Amino acid sequence: MRIGEYAAAMTAYNAWMNEKIYTAAAELSDEERKRDLGAAFGSLHGTLNHLLLTDQTWLQRFRGQPVTMRALDQELYADFEELWEARRRMDREITAWAAALTEEFGETPFRFFSVSVNREFVLPGWSVVVHLFNHQTHHRGQAQTLLLQLGKDPGPTDLPWAPYFHPEEA
Repeated sequence: MRIGEYAAAMTAYNAWMNEKIYTAAAELSDEERKRDLGAAFGSLHGTLNHLLLTDQTWLQRFRGQPVTMRALDQELYADFEELWEARRRMDREITAWAAALTEEFGETPFRFFSVSVNREFVLPGWSVVVHLFNHQTHHRGQAQTLLLQLGKDPGPTDLPWAPYFHPEEA
């Protein structure tokens, strides 16, 4: 598979899933979304915020911009509606970035500094692209579990059910 095709499919999948997760989360109170349920980032809000923060960080790296993340749990938005709107903007930015992704990027070493482990890495470009989407899927799985604990089911989450693969149904 070519990295551009992979990124296009995954951006569509992630935007679809983010919308499902946020739609289910919107049915909860702010208190419920921010309740510490023992997840890696405490609450559903904390998990959704972490995803936005790290996506922002990866796009900054890919664009050669300074990374603004100070900590993995840095809160970007306390207000859920602002967080959701920022998520939608980020998904559009990731889609645009992925549309311009070249095979050369996937084959070139990518150098970056990790805030979480405080050191520099050099990895193949394809691996950081895969990581971007794998990280989203990993934490959205946590978000789905938190939603289920709070009585909300976002519905099917598997990649084969994404509208990207069924354009005739859209």
